[in-house]
Amino acid sequence: MFGRRKKNRDVSAYDESGYDDAGYEQYGDGVSGEAPAPGTGPFDIDDIGEDAIGTTRLDLGSVLVPLPPGGQIQVEMAQNGAPQAVHLVTQHGRITVTAYAAPKSPGQWREVAGELADTLRNDKAAVSIEDGPWGRELHGVTPNADLRFIGVDGYRWMIRCVVAGPSGAAAANTPLVEIARAVVADTIVRRGTDPHPVRTPLPVVLPQALAEQLAAAAQQQQAQQQAQQGQRPQQQAPVRQPEAPVSPPPAPAPQPPRPRRGESGSAMQQLGF
Repeated sequence: MFGRRKKNRDVSAYDESGYDDAGYEQYGDGVSGEAPAPGTGPFDIDDIGEDAIGTTRLDLGSVLVPLPPGGQIQVEMAQNGAPQAVHLVTQHGRITVTAYAAPKSPGQWREVAGELADTLRNDKAAVSIEDGPWGRELHGVTPNADLRFIGVDGYRWMIRCVVAGPSGAAAANTPLVEIARAVVADTIVRRGTDPHPVRTPLPVVLPQALAEQLAAAAQQQQAQQQAQQGQRPQQQAPVRQPEAPVSPPPAPAPQPPRPRRGESGSAMQQLGF
């Protein structure tokens, strides 16, 4: 799946500490469980080149993900207005692929998965570790949702895919899980050469067209809110019964999803549940 990567890259001091680099030679071999997902990814951009990317994936800067058929895009913004995550919303549930900085050799996902399992159990979720195409997958069952975490170690990066849906949606081999694995198998990571502490999410950059759509929607929502605020004093003041029907005030614009909490807090809080 992954061979040994080139050693002549600019590796920052943040990435030097980590795991046994000799183990990277065997990465991708001996994985038990289900058959590998379609394709040979996730890919490193340095292995396939920018010219070979094409236009079939959503370019988010650090990660390029394919859009599942019929899927929609949901952007989550941080408190400072920067894009924090991009979710792929399907009829079965939500898929979120994020790239993180990691050491040169694999092992980070194993540690992260263990910590996630402990946090989910502390949040009273039923947790099980299952085998998937890239090794261990974490399945969590809560009263309100099913969750599955899929992780893949690469060279100085790690992918974490969060699968979230209604009860039973994230069980093994469900349509949502199969879609998520297909997305991961065709994902490209653009790690870059900038130094990042390990486990830090790599920056998300929205395509220009998507950023413009979000800006236009935000301006429209702000204008509607201002118009509603301007009408409130007139609605509250006593008036005579009108002789003819009047049009009701415009309905408030749909509110965007409430941002999740930051990296601090429990795993359930970070997922917005």
